Amino acid sequence: MMLIKSQTEYKVKSPPDDAISAVKFGPNTNQFLLVSSWDGNVRLYDVLANSLRHKYSHAGPVLDCCFTDAVHSYSGGLDSTLKSLDFNTTAETTVGTHNMPIRCVEYCQEVNGILTGSWDNFLKLWDPRAPICSGNYNQGDKVYTMSVCGEKLVVGTAGRKILVWDIRNMSYTLQKRESNLKYQTRAIRCFPNKQGFVLSSIEGRVAVEYLDTSPEIQKKKYAFKCHRIKEDGLERIYPVNAISFHPAYNTFATGGSDGYVNIWDGFNKKRLCQFHQYHTSITSLSFSHNGSILAIACSYFLEEDNPVSPLPEDAIYIRTVTDQETKPKQSNS
Repeated sequence: MMLIKSQTEYKVKSPPDDAISAVKFGPNTNQFLLVSSWDGNVRLYDVLANSLRHKYSHAGPVLDCCFTDAVHSYSGGLDSTLKSLDFNTTAETTVGTHNMPIRCVEYCQEVNGILTGSWDNFLKLWDPRAPICSGNYNQGDKVYTMSVCGEKLVVGTAGRKILVWDIRNMSYTLQKRESNLKYQTRAIRCFPNKQGFVLSSIEGRVAVEYLDTSPEIQKKKYAFKCHRIKEDGLERIYPVNAISFHPAYNTFATGGSDGYVNIWDGFNKKRLCQFHQYHTSITSLSFSHNGSILAIACSYFLEEDNPVSPLPEDAIYIRTVTDQETKPKQSNS
């Protein structure tokens, strides 16, 4: 395991004014980064020019956002409203609503649909061409996180439940599981090779799971501890807030409230590297489409009973990553 201090890292100018909830690179680009924030805005950055290109607002904190293509974004949050922006015309559209805040917004290319997961226990599918809601599906509990895996969707809800759906036929749930982790699910992300997913919890643990339910494949699943710091003989345990997969290597980055980013080789159960400690919690991570750049969102998420004053600044770092940091050390058969 290497400890690497990179010089190829810089801060994005004009960052959000409150906690950053999500950073997402656009499809087929290292250039455009979408950022949602608790300040009620969604921002589009040109990270190569290090400039803010567009900004639009919701009536409350924004909890998630996504691109559908190079010129359209969707976002939702505490105002329970799904909005979209056309970057070319800067036209904003209010697409629709949930009964409670929207926690997750994801795009599924296979069905050309936007998926929203809400604290109202429902998942909605939206047709961007109309735009209308084309489906409404009860998840049984508050939706905390979700990830598209080809034509499948993995949803993490309150009560540590994991649901797997086929987005082409949402009439029934493919799988219902309970998380391997003992505490609340914080993030789920699917492997680019679509074989499984990684989930993280509030107590410094990550689980690697496989979608194939056959016993020999299920034997491969495992969980491990991370984002824990030993000080004076005591182990401090931090939430693992963010997961992002390298698009080519199936390795993944995790970000925790300890201010660290780790990169893992999930198949070989190895940590490849750890970056330097950032000034506050990592709240979101996003690899660019070719895996050469990692966007790192740093925001204080009020994790402590007596927060420091003033609060640490909200910042987004753009970091060039190398094969040395992200590529598995041995080939996987």
